[in-house]
Amino acid sequence: MTVTALARRCGVSRSTLLHYESLGLLRRPPRTAGNNPAYGDQDLARVQQIGVYRKVGLGLEAIRALLIRPGGDAAGILQRRLVDIDAEIETLRAHQWAILRLLQRSHSFRRNQMITKDKWVAVMRAAGFTEDDMHRWHREFEKAAPAEHQEFLEFLHVPADEIAKIRAWSRS
Repeated sequence: MTVTALARRCGVSRSTLLHYESLGLLRRPPRTAGNNPAYGDQDLARVQQIGVYRKVGLGLEAIRALLIRPGGDAAGILQRRLVDIDAEIETLRAHQWAILRLLQRSHSFRRNQMITKDKWVAVMRAAGFTEDDMHRWHREFEKAAPAEHQEFLEFLHVPADEIAKIRAWSRS
């Protein structure tokens, strides 16, 4: 099958497959008489396996380690990912609590409709949020409630062009 056909069957882009190939995650396929790559069922299975690993959040380096040494340290790599997920959940829970504390004080925000982006960022920093934490917060807000995310940014008097940028990188 062609690279495009393989990409369609696996639900990834053609460029993703070519990237996997360049990283050595996927073998360079033999060529047809017309010099086109010819992928087979083994390649299909390999890309599907990469997809399974990506769905559990493994990075390409960890996937490479799993594919190079099948059965080698798979349990160790997956256990490390589980530890990472636990840490991410803990961080998100801390964000939830910080937001809840802020919302408990929100009656003062409602009285003073002039809260600005700068004031909000100052509050978030005072609550212990780093720049990465705030980016993660925006991504989660955008994913969970895109319309409310837009409304919240407008409430902070963020200019429309900046809102568009924030929401664009929040989706990526």
